[in-house]
Amino acid sequence: MRSLQQTIGNLIDKQTVFFIGSMDENGFPNIKAMLSPRKREGIKEFWFTTNTSSRRVAQYRIDSKSCIYFCDKRFFCGVQLTGTMEVLEDVKTKEMIWREGDTMYYQGGVTDPDYCVLKFTAQKGRYYTNFSSEDFNI
Repeated sequence: MRSLQQTIGNLIDKQTVFFIGSMDENGFPNIKAMLSPRKREGIKEFWFTTNTSSRRVAQYRIDSKSCIYFCDKRFFCGVQLTGTMEVLEDVKTKEMIWREGDTMYYQGGVTDPDYCVLKFTAQKGRYYTNFSSEDFNI
C-alpha cells in the first residue's frame, strides 16, 4: 500500500485542478472543478479554500458524504477518494490555509465571512492506470 500511496500522492501533487463531489437536496450527485488542495496529509486528509456562500458548502452542511477525483490526462490515470467533508470556519484553520494573494477572492482577508476551509477525510479509494482499476481502503 505504501508504494500505491506514493504513486497516488505524486499524481495528486502534479495536478492544478481536481474534481469535488457532493450530494444535492434531492440525493443527486454534483461535481465541480476546483483548484488543487492547499494542504494534504498523505492521501487521507485534504484542505481547500472556498466561499462560505457556495452551493457546495450548503450541501456539505446537510450531507458530508463526498468524493474527490484527480486525473492525469497525459497518462490517462486517475484516483477517486471517497469520504466525508467538513466545513471549517475557525480562524486557526483559515490562517493555516491562507496564502498571499487570496484577497483577490476574499477581500476581507482571513476573517472574511465568505472564506472557509473544506477538509476532506478519505475512507477508501479507487486508482485507475494501464486499463486496470484497484480498490483500496485508507
